[in-house]
Amino acid sequence: MAEGIAVENAQPASEVSASIRQENMIQETPTKESATSNSTAEYDNASSDSSQFVEAENEPSEPNEEQPVASEEQVEPVPKIIRRRLNGYVGFSSLPNQWHRRCVRKGFSFNVMLLGESGSGKATLVNMLLNQDLYEKCSTPYLDDDAFNEDTNQAPCVNIEKRQTEVVENGVKLRLEVLNVQGFGDYINNGDCWQPVVKEIESRFDDYLDAEKRLPRSAIEDNRIHACIFFIQPTGHCLSQLELETLKTLSDKVNLIPIICKADLMTDEEVNVTKERILREFQKEGIKIFVPPNYETDDDETKAENAEIISRIPFAVVASTDVIERPDGHKVRGRSYPWGIVEVDNEDHSDFCKLRQMLIRTHLEELKEKTHVLYENYRTELLLSRGISQDVTVFREINPNAKLEEEKALHEEKLRNMTKEMKAIFAQKVAEKEERLKQSERELYDRHHEMKMALEAQKTELMERKARLVKGTKATHDHEKPKKRFFK
Repeated sequence: MAEGIAVENAQPASEVSASIRQENMIQETPTKESATSNSTAEYDNASSDSSQFVEAENEPSEPNEEQPVASEEQVEPVPKIIRRRLNGYVGFSSLPNQWHRRCVRKGFSFNVMLLGESGSGKATLVNMLLNQDLYEKCSTPYLDDDAFNEDTNQAPCVNIEKRQTEVVENGVKLRLEVLNVQGFGDYINNGDCWQPVVKEIESRFDDYLDAEKRLPRSAIEDNRIHACIFFIQPTGHCLSQLELETLKTLSDKVNLIPIICKADLMTDEEVNVTKERILREFQKEGIKIFVPPNYETDDDETKAENAEIISRIPFAVVASTDVIERPDGHKVRGRSYPWGIVEVDNEDHSDFCKLRQMLIRTHLEELKEKTHVLYENYRTELLLSRGISQDVTVFREINPNAKLEEEKALHEEKLRNMTKEMKAIFAQKVAEKEERLKQSERELYDRHHEMKMALEAQKTELMERKARLVKGTKATHDHEKPKKRFFK
């Protein structure tokens, strides 16, 4: 609070603020025509980046009338509220730029799964999305002669091939992991062939859940599967039973992006009819797929793009990395037929451009956010299955005790599982040791019995030899016994 002397000809607010920064009190000699007056006013120092504030008005004093000077015992009046107006640049509008620099420095990660029968063009589609040869041509392994077990009539396990790569575009790094499911639907007996895929997804959810229990949480690496591109065969009819069961099982665990592979095998009318049938099947069976979300803050152009993408689902894709020269001399990626050329990047021929736009260019973060929602649902079901109930109020307020009890219950459950596994392993080791001891005991008993029988036989033989020897010695003594002589 600073005390000042008000005069009739007051200086401008900027000059008064400058003078206040230099001195705490401004005194001015009153003229003969003016009378002195005391008033209180509050000033704040201006910031170094040209920010200035507007002060409240001082109470004017009546002319030619002296007012008594306020004493120390007199209560000072409450100052008026000072309203400040920002005239300069502060800098919080640069927060998006800071976030952009952080994201560029850290990079992005994206995990995608390719699920479909062999020969559907999965490797070619990935090469087209990245514009590089992540998979070489004809890299899909064929079935061996002994791959099918005729005795058990069961197909071998489905193999999931994992490849990682880092793509850099305009200084932005993208760490991409591609999971190619091999052997899906390629055998006579395809029962439960989707279970390895479910186990892979749930195991990654479990790894992320374990990582959340550790510290620091900021170092968690997101290895969850953000999207699953499901390849539908171009039969022109409804989905097969295998495709339906697989989609129903995976719809609650991963973002499903259905595509119709090898769409150049069908006419435009057949493609449209197939899309309508597939969408009806999805609605009838309750299969949930990823649909680009619409926000109220989106502009008309963004809403139009989302509507165009949604109208193309499921995407009818033609995959090819071959470069073909058109009659006009322009080179394009596509396939050449006797009746013409199918261009991969032409939206009139293929939905590949819309697929890439949704998958990478416009909705990559939405896919990751939806993956986190699916993970939270899986986490809730897992905790409920373990007997851990969660109060709904946890979403409205944070309860440290409940959080501690939850972590304690998780730790105890993990400890019980570890104890159970250790006991099972210990019992197995003890059983194996007892079996080895019993085997050694039987071997020792058999050896002892054999040695005992051998000793008995040897004893019998020795007794017989002794008897014969004693009998022969007695006979010899009787034969050589001298005659008695009698003396007189």
